[in-house]
Amino acid sequence: MIVHNLFPTPVAFFDLPRGLTKKELSCLSGQPRRSNQGNETSKDNYLLDNPKLSELAAMVLDCVEHYATEVWRTKNTPMRITQSWMNYTKPGQWHHKHAHPNSLFSGVLYVKADEGRDKIFFHQDGYRQIKPVYSEWNLYNSESWWLPVKSDSVVLFPSSFTHSVETVQEGPERMSLAFNTFPADRVGDNQNLTELIVKGAPL
Repeated sequence: MIVHNLFPTPVAFFDLPRGLTKKELSCLSGQPRRSNQGNETSKDNYLLDNPKLSELAAMVLDCVEHYATEVWRTKNTPMRITQSWMNYTKPGQWHHKHAHPNSLFSGVLYVKADEGRDKIFFHQDGYRQIKPVYSEWNLYNSESWWLPVKSDSVVLFPSSFTHSVETVQEGPERMSLAFNTFPADRVGDNQNLTELIVKGAPL
């Protein structure tokens, strides 16, 4: 048997070139909060626009550009980070299943996470008319799949890819910075009648 993996969904992990500074950690952990579905999130939804986080924003954008050009092979499509916000998840809390509309790629920067315990779950949406009993789970038959996460790392994925965090069982508060992206100038091609000019669009 020959199996071809057609149209895979790339989930990319990056290690930041350095750990977060005390100033960055203080800024991210000390944000005013509001209730979210299952956990808490920052009131500020444009955190990476904060001058205190300019170096961090540049590192995250480098990851986004690398993902766009090296994985998706986009051509002449510079990216920008649109919204960015903190998620705070304590033991007993969770992050509901969701995707990110009005964004091309989305990502999470893990500010405080334990690689031995913390995970991100991805889900294969859609109705399954037939659901056999499986002898074991794999990437073909699973409806969800988790990957471990750790501090000072970034995970990137298509914004339409549904994801969640299961209930945190123990340990310190998990903190992550989520963000959305969109082309900074234009997307598509003029001659193919797919061009969309986005330059100068207000945030």
